[in-house]
Amino acid sequence: MEKPEICCIFSDMDNTLFDFYHAKLEACSAVVDHIGTGDPEEMLSYFLRGIYGFENLENIEDYLRERYMFSDGLFVDSCRIYEETKIESIVLYEGVAETIDALKDMGCMFAVVTDANTENATKRLKKAGIYNKVDQIFAHDMSGKKKPDLGVFEYALNKTKRNPQESIFIGDSLRRDIAPAKKIGMWTAYAAYGDRNTHEREFRFNPDFHLDSISEMIDIVKTGTNQKQNR
Repeated sequence: MEKPEICCIFSDMDNTLFDFYHAKLEACSAVVDHIGTGDPEEMLSYFLRGIYGFENLENIEDYLRERYMFSDGLFVDSCRIYEETKIESIVLYEGVAETIDALKDMGCMFAVVTDANTENATKRLKKAGIYNKVDQIFAHDMSGKKKPDLGVFEYALNKTKRNPQESIFIGDSLRRDIAPAKKIGMWTAYAAYGDRNTHEREFRFNPDFHLDSISEMIDIVKTGTNQKQNR
């Protein structure tokens, strides 16, 4: 089989391969049910504040303290319920598994690049059922950097010994995925179907390809960059 022009697929994980926003909202809902008061959307907003980080459980502590409900026991139980429900609620976007299989059948490598740590990335990919389909995982604790730092993308390219011109990056964030990937010369595919980044709406950037479904990657790789949209 002739090697495709784009032969290395790097993909973001959360909200690109599965709806992580929904999983976190379900987790917040389970915590609210447990403590008997509050609103799931409001609790989720604590994770979006940028104070501790999107993954940090101190956001739950703040939520409890500001409602004068904090105790060590309630906090521990809330964190356990949150983490268990979050993982249980992960469901792949339609067509993801089939698309990965098709791309690999065409001779492509498929790697995940995420700001999650290795342990969390592994848990999510296993729950989603695609851990064994992914060739490599590049997590935050491996590179020591987080997107949009260019070092994240350079690390993945160096470890796979690929050059940017034969690689494409799929991601749901124009600011953290698409802009830096394109800056170092990779092709870019904006996963518009998963973009929940309401706080980034003022950021404008043109990807090479706009995806309404990840399955569109199959034709992009088949046709090559001649069909590029915004290069």
